[in-house]
Amino acid sequence: MSTRLEEQTRAEIVEAGRRMYARGYVASNDGNISARLDESRILTTPKSVSKGFMTPDMMVIVDYEGQKLSGDRDASSELPMHLEIYRNRPDVNAVVHAHPPLATGFAVAGIPLTRAVLAEVVTTLGSIPIAEYGTPSTAELPAAVRKYIKAHDGLLLANHGAVTCCRTVMTAYYKMETIEHFAKISLVARLLGREHLISREEVERLQGLRGMYGIAAPAPLCADPSELAATDQILCQVLEAPEAGSARLVPDDATSSRLLPDVATSSRLVPDVATSSRRVPDVAATLRQASRDGEIRLTYGELTALIADAVKNLRE
Repeated sequence: MSTRLEEQTRAEIVEAGRRMYARGYVASNDGNISARLDESRILTTPKSVSKGFMTPDMMVIVDYEGQKLSGDRDASSELPMHLEIYRNRPDVNAVVHAHPPLATGFAVAGIPLTRAVLAEVVTTLGSIPIAEYGTPSTAELPAAVRKYIKAHDGLLLANHGAVTCCRTVMTAYYKMETIEHFAKISLVARLLGREHLISREEVERLQGLRGMYGIAAPAPLCADPSELAATDQILCQVLEAPEAGSARLVPDDATSSRLLPDVATSSRLVPDVATSSRRVPDVAATLRQASRDGEIRLTYGELTALIADAVKNLRE
Protein backbone atom coordinates (compact mmCIF):
# COMPACT_ATOMS: atom_id res chain seq x y z
CA MET A 1 0.00 0.00 0.00
CA SER A 2 1.49 3.33 -1.09
CA THR A 3 1.89 6.24 1.29
CA ARG A 4 1.12 9.87 0.62
CA LEU A 5 4.86 10.57 0.27
CA GLU A 6 5.21 7.81 -2.31
CA GLU A 7 2.24 9.12 -4.31
CA GLN A 8 3.69 12.64 -4.26
CA THR A 9 7.11 11.37 -5.34
CA ARG A 10 5.60 9.40 -8.23
CA ALA A 11 3.78 12.54 -9.36
CA GLU A 12 6.97 14.65 -9.15
CA ILE A 13 8.93 12.14 -11.22
CA VAL A 14 6.20 12.19 -13.88
CA GLU A 15 6.23 16.00 -13.93
CA ALA A 16 10.03 16.25 -14.10
CA GLY A 17 10.04 13.73 -16.94
CA ARG A 18 7.38 15.69 -18.80
CA ARG A 19 9.41 18.90 -18.50
CA MET A 20 12.60 17.19 -19.61
CA TYR A 21 10.90 15.86 -22.73
CA ALA A 22 9.14 19.17 -23.48
CA ARG A 23 12.43 21.10 -23.25
CA GLY A 24 14.26 18.64 -25.48
CA TYR A 25 16.60 17.43 -22.75
CA VAL A 26 15.81 13.84 -23.78
CA ALA A 27 14.71 12.11 -26.97
CA SER A 28 12.89 8.83 -27.44
CA ASN A 29 13.30 6.79 -24.22
CA ASP A 30 16.45 8.57 -23.01
CA GLY A 31 17.04 9.77 -19.46
CA ASN A 32 16.08 8.50 -16.02
CA ILE A 33 14.96 9.84 -12.65
CA SER A 34 14.97 8.34 -9.17
CA ALA A 35 14.14 9.30 -5.59
CA ARG A 36 14.60 7.87 -2.11
CA LEU A 37 11.41 6.68 -0.45
CA ASP A 38 13.04 5.62 2.82
CA GLU A 39 16.15 3.90 4.14
CA SER A 40 15.44 0.70 2.24
CA ARG A 41 13.59 1.70 -0.94
CA ILE A 42 14.17 3.83 -4.04
CA LEU A 43 11.58 4.81 -6.62
CA THR A 44 12.87 4.94 -10.19
CA THR A 45 11.67 5.41 -13.75
CA PRO A 46 11.12 2.28 -15.87
CA LYS A 47 13.16 1.05 -18.80
CA SER A 48 12.09 1.78 -22.41
CA VAL A 49 9.47 4.45 -21.70
CA SER A 50 9.54 8.04 -22.98
CA LYS A 51 9.97 10.42 -20.07
CA GLY A 52 7.36 12.70 -21.60
CA PHE A 53 4.60 10.10 -21.42
CA MET A 54 5.02 8.38 -18.08
CA THR A 55 2.24 7.75 -15.57
CA PRO A 56 2.69 7.30 -11.80
CA ASP A 57 1.87 3.58 -11.91
CA MET A 58 4.82 2.91 -14.27
CA MET A 59 7.43 3.56 -11.58
CA VAL A 60 9.53 0.75 -10.12
CA ILE A 61 10.56 0.34 -6.49
CA VAL A 62 14.01 -1.17 -5.83
CA ASP A 63 16.26 -1.65 -2.84
CA TYR A 64 19.73 -0.12 -2.47
CA GLU A 65 21.28 -3.12 -4.22
CA GLY A 66 19.09 -2.55 -7.27
CA GLN A 67 16.79 -5.51 -6.70
CA LYS A 68 13.19 -4.91 -7.75
CA LEU A 69 10.70 -4.90 -4.90
CA SER A 70 7.55 -3.92 -6.79
CA GLY A 71 6.35 -2.67 -10.16
CA ASP A 72 5.15 -4.18 -13.43
CA ARG A 73 8.18 -2.97 -15.43
CA ASP A 74 11.95 -3.25 -15.20
CA ALA A 75 13.95 -0.44 -13.62
CA SER A 76 16.08 1.91 -15.73
CA SER A 77 19.30 0.37 -17.01
CA GLU A 78 21.18 3.41 -15.62
CA LEU A 79 20.07 2.58 -12.06
CA PRO A 80 23.64 1.61 -10.93
CA MET A 81 24.75 5.23 -11.48
CA HIS A 82 21.90 6.48 -9.29
CA LEU A 83 22.71 3.94 -6.57
CA GLU A 84 26.34 5.05 -6.57
CA ILE A 85 25.26 8.65 -5.99
CA TYR A 86 23.00 7.67 -3.09
CA ARG A 87 25.81 5.65 -1.48
CA ASN A 88 28.18 8.61 -1.60
CA ARG A 89 25.69 11.38 -0.85
CA PRO A 90 23.43 10.69 2.17
CA ASP A 91 22.12 14.25 1.84
CA VAL A 92 20.75 13.55 -1.65
CA ASN A 93 17.18 12.29 -2.10
CA ALA A 94 16.77 12.54 -5.87
CA VAL A 95 18.83 12.05 -9.05
CA VAL A 96 18.09 13.24 -12.60
CA HIS A 97 19.95 12.12 -15.72
CA ALA A 98 19.31 13.63 -19.16
CA HIS A 99 20.99 14.60 -22.44
CA PRO A 100 20.44 18.38 -22.72
CA PRO A 101 21.89 19.23 -26.17
CA LEU A 102 24.15 22.20 -25.41
CA ALA A 103 25.51 20.86 -22.14
CA THR A 104 26.07 17.49 -23.81
CA GLY A 105 27.88 19.32 -26.61
CA PHE A 106 30.34 20.67 -24.04
CA ALA A 107 30.70 17.13 -22.66
CA VAL A 108 31.42 15.76 -26.14
CA ALA A 109 33.96 18.53 -26.76
CA GLY A 110 35.64 17.77 -23.44
CA ILE A 111 35.02 21.29 -22.11
CA PRO A 112 33.88 21.41 -18.46
CA LEU A 113 31.61 24.19 -17.22
CA THR A 114 33.99 25.25 -14.48
CA ARG A 115 34.46 28.94 -15.27
CA ALA A 116 33.04 31.52 -12.86
CA VAL A 117 30.84 33.39 -15.31
CA LEU A 118 27.33 33.54 -13.83
CA ALA A 119 26.71 34.48 -10.20
CA GLU A 120 23.58 32.30 -10.11
CA VAL A 121 25.55 29.22 -11.16
CA VAL A 122 28.33 29.94 -8.67
CA THR A 123 25.79 30.02 -5.83
CA THR A 124 23.58 27.11 -6.92
CA LEU A 125 26.03 24.62 -8.43
CA GLY A 126 29.57 25.96 -8.18
CA SER A 127 31.60 24.10 -10.80
CA ILE A 128 30.34 21.48 -13.26
CA PRO A 129 33.19 19.09 -14.17
CA ILE A 130 33.22 16.25 -16.70
CA ALA A 131 33.25 12.69 -15.45
CA GLU A 132 35.35 10.38 -17.60
CA TYR A 133 33.63 8.33 -20.25
CA GLY A 134 32.08 5.08 -19.14
CA THR A 135 29.97 2.72 -21.20
CA PRO A 136 26.30 3.36 -20.31
CA SER A 137 24.57 0.67 -18.26
CA THR A 138 27.91 -0.80 -17.12
CA ALA A 139 29.97 -0.49 -13.93
CA GLU A 140 32.24 2.00 -15.70
CA LEU A 141 29.74 4.84 -15.48
CA PRO A 142 29.15 4.64 -11.69
CA ALA A 143 32.93 4.48 -11.21
CA ALA A 144 33.41 7.63 -13.29
CA VAL A 145 30.69 9.48 -11.39
CA ARG A 146 32.05 8.35 -8.02
CA LYS A 147 35.17 10.50 -8.44
CA TYR A 148 33.24 13.78 -8.47
CA ILE A 149 29.87 13.25 -6.85
CA LYS A 150 30.87 13.97 -3.24
CA ALA A 151 31.83 17.53 -4.19
CA HIS A 152 29.31 18.35 -6.94
CA ASP A 153 25.54 18.47 -7.40
CA GLY A 154 25.87 18.48 -11.18
CA LEU A 155 28.21 16.70 -13.60
CA LEU A 156 28.71 16.44 -17.32
CA LEU A 157 29.22 12.87 -18.50
CA ALA A 158 31.80 12.57 -21.27
CA ASN A 159 30.07 11.84 -24.60
CA HIS A 160 26.86 11.02 -22.77
CA GLY A 161 24.92 13.82 -21.06
CA ALA A 162 24.56 15.26 -17.58
CA VAL A 163 23.45 14.16 -14.12
CA THR A 164 22.21 16.26 -11.19
CA CYS A 165 21.20 15.48 -7.64
CA CYS A 166 19.50 17.31 -4.78
CA ARG A 167 17.08 16.98 -1.89
CA THR A 168 13.92 16.64 -4.01
CA VAL A 169 13.04 15.52 -7.52
CA MET A 170 12.09 18.99 -8.69
CA THR A 171 15.17 20.72 -7.26
CA ALA A 172 17.36 18.10 -8.95
CA TYR A 173 15.49 18.80 -12.18
CA TYR A 174 15.96 22.57 -11.76
CA LYS A 175 19.71 22.01 -11.47
CA MET A 176 19.55 20.27 -14.85
CA GLU A 177 17.82 23.38 -16.23
CA THR A 178 20.59 25.53 -14.77
CA ILE A 179 23.31 23.44 -16.41
CA GLU A 180 21.72 23.70 -19.85
CA HIS A 181 21.05 27.43 -19.44
CA PHE A 182 24.66 27.97 -18.37
CA ALA A 183 25.92 25.98 -21.36
CA LYS A 184 23.85 28.13 -23.72
CA ILE A 185 25.18 31.40 -22.31
CA SER A 186 28.76 30.10 -22.23
CA LEU A 187 28.52 29.04 -25.87
CA VAL A 188 27.20 32.45 -26.94
CA ALA A 189 29.93 34.30 -25.02
CA ARG A 190 32.66 32.14 -26.54
CA LEU A 191 31.26 32.62 -30.04
CA LEU A 192 31.30 36.37 -29.44
CA GLY A 193 34.99 36.09 -28.61
CA ARG A 194 35.40 36.56 -24.89
CA GLU A 195 34.16 35.93 -21.37
CA HIS A 196 34.55 38.22 -18.37
CA LEU A 197 35.17 35.99 -15.37
CA ILE A 198 33.98 36.66 -11.85
CA SER A 199 36.99 37.31 -9.64
CA ARG A 200 38.12 34.86 -6.97
CA GLU A 201 37.26 37.39 -4.27
CA GLU A 202 33.72 37.80 -5.61
CA VAL A 203 33.30 34.03 -5.91
CA GLU A 204 34.16 33.64 -2.24
CA ARG A 205 31.62 36.34 -1.42
CA LEU A 206 28.97 34.53 -3.47
CA GLN A 207 29.80 31.27 -1.73
CA GLY A 208 29.19 33.01 1.56
CA LEU A 209 25.70 33.99 0.41
CA ARG A 210 24.62 30.39 -0.13
CA GLY A 211 23.52 30.12 3.48
CA MET A 212 21.29 33.15 3.13
CA TYR A 213 19.64 31.54 0.10
CA GLY A 214 19.30 28.20 1.86
CA ILE A 215 21.61 26.47 -0.64
CA ALA A 216 24.01 24.01 0.94
CA ALA A 217 27.41 23.74 -0.76
CA PRO A 218 28.38 20.07 -1.27
CA ALA A 219 32.07 20.98 -0.94
CA PRO A 220 34.40 24.00 -0.52
CA LEU A 221 36.51 25.50 -3.31
CA CYS A 222 39.85 23.80 -3.88
CA ALA A 223 42.82 25.65 -2.40
CA ASP A 224 45.24 24.03 -4.86
CA PRO A 225 43.53 22.40 -7.87
CA SER A 226 46.86 21.07 -9.17
CA GLU A 227 46.91 18.50 -6.37
CA LEU A 228 43.78 16.77 -7.65
CA ALA A 229 45.28 15.02 -10.67
CA ALA A 230 46.06 11.73 -8.92
CA THR A 231 43.11 11.83 -6.52
CA ASP A 232 40.62 8.96 -6.71
CA GLN A 233 37.78 11.04 -5.28
CA ILE A 234 37.46 14.80 -5.54
CA LEU A 235 36.40 16.46 -2.27
CA CYS A 236 36.49 20.12 -3.36
CA GLN A 237 35.37 22.21 -6.33
CA VAL A 238 37.68 23.57 -9.02
CA LEU A 239 36.33 26.92 -10.18
CA GLU A 240 38.20 29.06 -12.70
CA ALA A 241 38.11 32.48 -11.05
CA PRO A 242 41.21 34.72 -11.42
CA GLU A 243 42.48 37.02 -8.72
CA ALA A 244 41.08 40.55 -9.04
CA GLY A 245 44.60 41.94 -9.28
CA SER A 246 45.05 40.25 -12.67
CA ALA A 247 42.46 42.55 -14.27
CA ARG A 248 43.86 45.06 -16.70
CA LEU A 249 43.13 46.84 -19.97
CA VAL A 250 43.47 44.41 -22.85
CA PRO A 251 42.96 44.79 -26.59
CA ASP A 252 39.53 43.99 -27.99
CA ASP A 253 39.54 41.07 -30.44
CA ALA A 254 37.72 43.12 -33.06
CA THR A 255 40.24 45.98 -33.16
CA SER A 256 43.30 46.86 -31.12
CA SER A 257 42.24 50.52 -31.07
CA ARG A 258 39.49 49.80 -28.56
CA LEU A 259 40.15 48.78 -25.00
CA LEU A 260 38.00 46.84 -22.59
CA PRO A 261 36.89 48.68 -19.42
CA ASP A 262 39.37 48.64 -16.59
CA VAL A 263 37.60 46.47 -14.02
CA ALA A 264 40.47 46.29 -11.53
CA THR A 265 38.87 49.00 -9.43
CA SER A 266 35.66 47.00 -8.99
CA SER A 267 37.44 43.74 -8.05
CA ARG A 268 34.40 41.89 -9.39
CA LEU A 269 34.97 41.04 -13.07
CA VAL A 270 38.21 40.09 -14.77
CA PRO A 271 38.64 40.00 -18.57
CA ASP A 272 39.68 36.56 -19.68
CA VAL A 273 43.21 37.30 -20.83
CA ALA A 274 43.46 33.91 -22.53
CA THR A 275 40.83 34.93 -25.08
CA SER A 276 40.76 38.73 -24.90
CA SER A 277 44.47 39.31 -25.49
CA ARG A 278 44.60 37.41 -28.77
CA ARG A 279 45.95 39.52 -31.59
CA VAL A 280 44.44 39.67 -35.06
CA PRO A 281 45.42 36.38 -36.72
CA ASP A 282 48.06 36.32 -39.45
CA VAL A 283 45.70 35.67 -42.35
CA ALA A 284 48.48 35.93 -44.94
CA ALA A 285 50.40 33.13 -43.27
CA THR A 286 47.26 31.03 -43.16
CA LEU A 287 46.66 31.55 -46.89
CA ARG A 288 50.28 30.68 -47.69
CA GLN A 289 49.96 27.45 -45.76
CA ALA A 290 46.63 26.76 -47.48
CA SER A 291 48.19 27.14 -50.90
CA ARG A 292 50.73 24.48 -49.97
CA ASP A 293 48.05 22.16 -48.62
CA GLY A 294 45.84 22.59 -51.67
CA GLU A 295 42.81 23.90 -49.76
CA ILE A 296 41.79 26.96 -47.78
CA ARG A 297 40.62 26.63 -44.19
CA LEU A 298 39.83 29.70 -42.12
CA THR A 299 38.67 30.05 -38.55
CA TYR A 300 35.87 32.48 -37.80
CA GLY A 301 38.41 34.99 -36.44
CA GLU A 302 40.61 34.70 -39.53
CA LEU A 303 37.63 35.13 -41.86
CA THR A 304 36.48 38.21 -39.92
CA ALA A 305 39.96 39.75 -40.11
CA LEU A 306 40.14 39.05 -43.86
CA ILE A 307 36.79 40.72 -44.49
CA ALA A 308 37.72 43.71 -42.30
CA ASP A 309 40.99 44.14 -44.22
CA ALA A 310 39.16 43.96 -47.55
CA VAL A 311 36.63 46.61 -46.46
CA LYS A 312 39.46 48.85 -45.26
CA ASN A 313 41.24 48.59 -48.63
CA LEU A 314 38.03 49.47 -50.49
CA ARG A 315 37.57 52.61 -48.40
CA GLU A 316 41.13 53.70 -49.04
